[in-house]
Amino acid sequence: MNAFAEWQARAHSALAEKTKPLGSLGRLELIAAQLAGIQRTLDVRADRGRMLVFAASHGVAAEGVSAYPSSVTAQMVANFLHGGAAVNVLCRLANLDLVVVDAGVDDARGILPASAPGFIRSPIAPGTANFAHAPAMTPAQRDLAQKLGRDTVEDAQAAGIEILSLGEMGIGNTTSAAALCAGLLTLDPANLVGTGTGVDDDALERKLNVVEQAVARNDVSCDSAADWLAAVGGFEIAAMAGAVEAAWELHTPLLIDGFIATAAVVAAWRNEPRVLETCLFGHCSAEIGHGLVLDELGVEPLLDLDLRLGEGSGAALAFPLVRAAAHILTDMATFAEAGVDQSAN
Repeated sequence: MNAFAEWQARAHSALAEKTKPLGSLGRLELIAAQLAGIQRTLDVRADRGRMLVFAASHGVAAEGVSAYPSSVTAQMVANFLHGGAAVNVLCRLANLDLVVVDAGVDDARGILPASAPGFIRSPIAPGTANFAHAPAMTPAQRDLAQKLGRDTVEDAQAAGIEILSLGEMGIGNTTSAAALCAGLLTLDPANLVGTGTGVDDDALERKLNVVEQAVARNDVSCDSAADWLAAVGGFEIAAMAGAVEAAWELHTPLLIDGFIATAAVVAAWRNEPRVLETCLFGHCSAEIGHGLVLDELGVEPLLDLDLRLGEGSGAALAFPLVRAAAHILTDMATFAEAGVDQSAN
């Protein structure tokens, strides 16, 4: 039994002694046990949370695969910094610290500040190349993006953050995520390509053609998750993949948002299957491919609210459930402590 499984087992034994019928708190008990496995303790902590929203522009947006122009990526990052987006509202409600990471936003209009509270500006380049015609990024760019993700996790741990959530922003990134998952999981792109931001039928057909052609073109040359990230990924997706691996290494719980963040988990998982130990999946989005990819990973999301926004919105909504699970394990009295008779069955 490895350390993760050993601490899970200890947590289940501890939960069996709490003042409740055995297993009566359902999935909250599973979450609590997973937290114990991740943090290697029964004194689990999930109060100090941070939402990391990785943002980047995508060259493939030039193919007309989104209902919005690529310029919206920078505009939405500015909105995050001013506190006006859905993720800002939900993070405030959940008492989550919000950090926005510019992994490669095309800010041609110069609307983003050089620095701001809660803003890490470390762009690899002003967006990826258009993977309909060339690799999205060079191997060196991919490595820099993954290091950026790792660095943000290390910085969070140094700041005393107990649990991280992953969200994203990038016009065109559902196209990138669909291509990445199709390549890494050997799935039919038709089952992964959805409407994203709400494209019409013509744009959906263009999007599917782009993904199908990219997967077919790269299938022979891509031998690893790293190869696929460079071929069809986004800087924010590569950064999140690096963050997933770092969180696993540092025993930090990760609350994963929607389809794009899950695609980053797939890339990390292909490199190191044990990263799933540290991941809790906040919700199943309405994006067509998300449920299929979650099934491929063999994981069950905490919520299903027909969300398809991204930004980290679903993860922020799920955070109070994870926090509650931690407190069930640490704060709830045992039968002996409360003087309550335990069932003889």
